[in-house]
Amino acid sequence: MQPRSDQRTGLAYGLAAYTMWGLLPLYWHLLSAAAPAEILAHRMVWSLPVAVAILAVLRRWSWIRPLLRQPRRLGLILVCAVVISLNWFLYIWAVNTGHVLEASLGYFINPLVSIAFGVLVLRERLRPLQWTAVGVGALAVVVMTIAYGKMPWIALGLALSFATYGLVKKGIKLDGIEGFSAETALQALPALGYLVFLGIHGESSFTTGGVGQALLLSACGIATAVPLICFGASAVRLPLTTIGMLQYLAPTFQFLLGLTVFHEKMPAERWAGFALVWAALAVLTWDALRTARQGRTELARAAARAGETAAAEAARATRTASDPAGPEAGPQAAPGPVRQ
Repeated sequence: MQPRSDQRTGLAYGLAAYTMWGLLPLYWHLLSAAAPAEILAHRMVWSLPVAVAILAVLRRWSWIRPLLRQPRRLGLILVCAVVISLNWFLYIWAVNTGHVLEASLGYFINPLVSIAFGVLVLRERLRPLQWTAVGVGALAVVVMTIAYGKMPWIALGLALSFATYGLVKKGIKLDGIEGFSAETALQALPALGYLVFLGIHGESSFTTGGVGQALLLSACGIATAVPLICFGASAVRLPLTTIGMLQYLAPTFQFLLGLTVFHEKMPAERWAGFALVWAALAVLTWDALRTARQGRTELARAAARAGETAAAEAARATRTASDPAGPEAGPQAAPGPVRQ
């Protein structure tokens, strides 16, 4: 079990990571003068030097050479880079075109999509309450589709792309900073080529938008890496159940920003859809907490049984050591009458 001070530190890192992720719409909105594709390209390009600097500080280079000799893992990293690029682009586009609420819905739905992927792809077995949560989440999508006359495709696109990203990463087995660095290395060159193309044609807001715009675009790498580092620091210090509850902070902040800062409309049918998703997540969280509590109880009982067994063995060993004849000697025969 982690020490309390370590858990408090992990909680602080986790709160910082998910708060920063939740407030990212404000940052992307500051860059709205640039096209979403250009913002994405800058995010990719400027993430690479940040990743290299982190690796240099930590002196974590040994993973690179073995990785280059494994084509399958390199292929999976390429898939991850493509999928997360699509996710980033859709999210930036959604924020800068007035769809922050639907983007937040996508990240609320994401845990439910991940569970569905576990069943469909990994053949995992769900508990009854997990099935209930997935069913309620699917009902929410149906309600919104009927109410709006179209699929909430931004939310579904964000949820599906991020769930796919998580699924593929399971097969790569790289730590957070290594995975981030490998994906960024694959993203950076095409992104740099696109930025050069924009510059040649005079369409780059980096060169035409002034010093402030250039600084904001070049800080995209820091905005990407810092919450990821905080998340990595929290993940090694906190139980998965705590991380699972913290992950709802980011879409909650996004939802509140959509309502209070960007003033997006929230008609009754959208409230109904969000309410169903929140109900599904409440069921999912309660089930996770209950399962974790049962696991801890069973672990404590197993430890108690192991302790009792060890104590009994120690007591038996002590009795054996204090009896020179040993336990196999049996009872001593009573002396018979003396024969003259």
